[in-house]
Amino acid sequence: QVQLVESGGGMVQAGGSLRLSCAASGSMFRIDDMSWYRQAPGKQRELVATTADPGGAKYADSVKGRFTISRDNAKNAGYLQMNSLKPEDTAVYYCNAAGHSAYDGQEADYWGQGTQVTVSS
Repeated sequence: QVQLVESGGGMVQAGGSLRLSCAASGSMFRIDDMSWYRQAPGKQRELVATTADPGGAKYADSVKGRFTISRDNAKNAGYLQMNSLKPEDTAVYYCNAAGHSAYDGQEADYWGQGTQVTVSS
């Protein structure tokens, strides 16, 4: 059973930084694509950033130049560095990993449990 465990959320003042982490348990799961989504109260979940292997990173216009998505394939983990945070970045952030089993190649898609990010003005 694969789980994505998120960490790094919290409360910061506007202009501050946070780094979210997402680690996949299960040694046989290989991440191909990793993405970060967020959902603010009363709003739909939106894509924040995504990265494919191979491929490049893509960002929502609202976070371009402030957020950076990265991954560590050796650790089967991904990260979201968030700088210059704004109050409108306040949301629950979710990681999503699409990948395959190193054992039989079966594809799978998993979600993290979500982590709260609160930015005060």
